[in-house]
Amino acid sequence: MDEGKMDENEWRYHGEGNKSLVVAHAQRCVVLRFLKFPPNRKKTSEEIFQHLQNIVDFGKNVMKEFLGENYVHCGEVVQLPLDFVKQLCLKIQCERPESRCDKDLDTLSGYALCLPNLARLQTYQFAERRPILCVEIKPKCGFIPFSSDVTHDMKHRVCRYCMHQHLKVATGKWKQISKYCPLDLYSGNKQRMYFALKSLLQEAQNNLKIFKNGELIYGCKDARSPMADWSELAHHLKPFFFPSNGLASGPHCTRAVIRELVRVITRVLLSGSDKGRAGALRSGPGLRGPPVCEASPFSRSLRCQGKNTPERSGLPKGCLLYKTLQVQMLDLLDIEGLYPLYRRVERYLEEFPEERKTLQIDGPYDEAFYQRLLDLSTEDDGTVAFALTKVQQYRVAMTAKDCSIMIALSPCLQDASSDQRPVVPSSRSRFAFSVSVLDLDLKPYESIPHQYKLDGKIVNYYLKTVHAKDATVMSTRFKESEDCTLVLHKV
Repeated sequence: MDEGKMDENEWRYHGEGNKSLVVAHAQRCVVLRFLKFPPNRKKTSEEIFQHLQNIVDFGKNVMKEFLGENYVHCGEVVQLPLDFVKQLCLKIQCERPESRCDKDLDTLSGYALCLPNLARLQTYQFAERRPILCVEIKPKCGFIPFSSDVTHDMKHRVCRYCMHQHLKVATGKWKQISKYCPLDLYSGNKQRMYFALKSLLQEAQNNLKIFKNGELIYGCKDARSPMADWSELAHHLKPFFFPSNGLASGPHCTRAVIRELVRVITRVLLSGSDKGRAGALRSGPGLRGPPVCEASPFSRSLRCQGKNTPERSGLPKGCLLYKTLQVQMLDLLDIEGLYPLYRRVERYLEEFPEERKTLQIDGPYDEAFYQRLLDLSTEDDGTVAFALTKVQQYRVAMTAKDCSIMIALSPCLQDASSDQRPVVPSSRSRFAFSVSVLDLDLKPYESIPHQYKLDGKIVNYYLKTVHAKDATVMSTRFKESEDCTLVLHKV
C-alpha cells in the first residue's frame, strides 16, 4: 500500500467497536483500523504508535502461539497522510451507528493498523474473482466458572452470557433476550451447536454478522435496528447453497437455506488442524464445571419434556473453538478470586511506581510474557509475582472471551479439484473456506475494577429478578399441592 497516494473515496466504512473503527478498501483485500477516543481524551502520536505496536506484538507473540498462525493475522502499523485521515473521517461519519459516536476517530497521529480483510477468503488470490460469503461470530465465554472463590452458587449453574442478557434488556441495550447460550456452541454436540447458531441468527445482537462480497447484509447494530428478516437473508444466500435454483421461494425455501448455512458453519467450526501451542495449557484444570447452563433455552425445553440435555461431545483439539476455550480458561480464579490479587499488585505499584515497566503491565508482549502465562498453579504463596501472573492470565482469558471468529466461504469451481485448499460440503455445493480470529487486543489492566463491579451487578440483578421469579413459581406449585391426600389401597 502506497501511503503517499491515498484517496478516501477508495475506502468505505466497514464497522466499529468500543475502541476502534475499521474501513475497507473497495478493490484490494485490506482494511485500516483506527483507534477511537472520547472527545476530551487525547494521546500523543508516540503513545498511539506504541499502543498499535503493542497490539501487533501481542497478536504475534501470544495469541498466534496459542491459536495457531493460520488463524491470527497481526498486520502492521502504518503512517498515513493527515489530510487523507481527516477527509476519510468526514466521509464515513454519516454511516456510523449513533450509539458509537460518543468517541471520535483518531485524526491527529496518522497511525493505523493495516490488516487483511478477513471478510474475504484468506487462501488464494482467486477470492477476488468469486462471490464470497463471510460469517462473523462472537462466541463469548464457553464455560461456567469452576473456581472455589465464587461466592454465588448461581454462577456455578448459569453462564455469564445468559445472566448478562437480562441486565442488557433491562437497561435498553437490546430489545429482547437471545436464546443463544455459548455453552451450547462450545459443546461439540451438533444438535446443541445447531440450536446455538439458529438462536444467533434469530437474535444476532452484536454476536453475529454476515457479509456478502465484503458488504454487511445481516447483523444488528443496536436496539434500534429492525428485526431480523430471514427471508431477505435467504434471498442473499440461495445462490451459494442452491446454485441450480431448484427451490421455489417462500418459507420452505427460507428454512432450507438457513438450515444449510447452519450445517456448513458447524462443519467449519469443528474442522481444523493448525498447530497452536494451546496444548501447553492441557496440564491445567481441564474442562471442569457443569457441561450445561441451566438458563439455556435448549436445556430448559428438554427438561420440560423430561429429557436430559445432550452433554459435551467434545470439541476436536485442532479446531479453533477448542483452542479459544483453552485460552479462556486461563481465568482460573474468576474475577472474585482475581480481584484481591489485582489489589495486591496495585498496592505494590503505589509503593514502587517505577516497577510498572518491569512487571510488563503495558508491554512489551514478548516471548517472556508468553512463557509466564503457562504457569497454571493456583496455590497463592502471597507474592506479587503470583498475583501478577494471575492478573496477566485473566487479561488474556478476557481477550479470548471477547474475540470474534470470521468464516469466509467461496463456492468451489468444477475444475478446482487440484487446489490444495480446505473444503466443506453442503447438500448441493462445496465451499473453499478460511477461518480467522480477530478482536485480539489484550484487555486493559485498568479495566479489572470495572469487571469486578459489573460481575456483581449482573449476578445481583439476575438473582433479584429471574431467579426470584422462578422461586416464586416453584413456591406456588408447592402450596397448591399442600392439601393433597395420599390414599393407599390394599392390593
